[in-house]
Amino acid sequence: MLVVDDEPDTVQTLMEILRAEGYDVRGHSSAMEALRTIEEFDPDVVISDIAMPLMTGWDIAKRVRATLGMKMRPLLIAITGRYTKGADKVLSTMSGFDYHLTKPCDPADLIALVENAKYLR
Repeated sequence: MLVVDDEPDTVQTLMEILRAEGYDVRGHSSAMEALRTIEEFDPDVVISDIAMPLMTGWDIAKRVRATLGMKMRPLLIAITGRYTKGADKVLSTMSGFDYHLTKPCDPADLIALVENAKYLR
């Protein structure tokens, strides 16, 4: 899995939660670094903030889907504290995200989405 958020504390917290569940997780605070890691690491799941400098999570999702197509993998999960309205969720879907969560999200909800992704492959 890959976690992307411009807040290093958020990246670290999400990585710790996911690692405690047994997942191999990498994290970045830069969208450009995240895109390089997606190419090299080929994660099953990408969890990305939307509001980031230089490149948004929506941009990441569009690039991933343009490169890899709309296949089931990687599962793309948006997690945001700023973009919480219905129109924002529609933009997430249009960008290629599979899910749109609002910060702070319940870790159990995130784990449930990730667990369900195992059965989609």
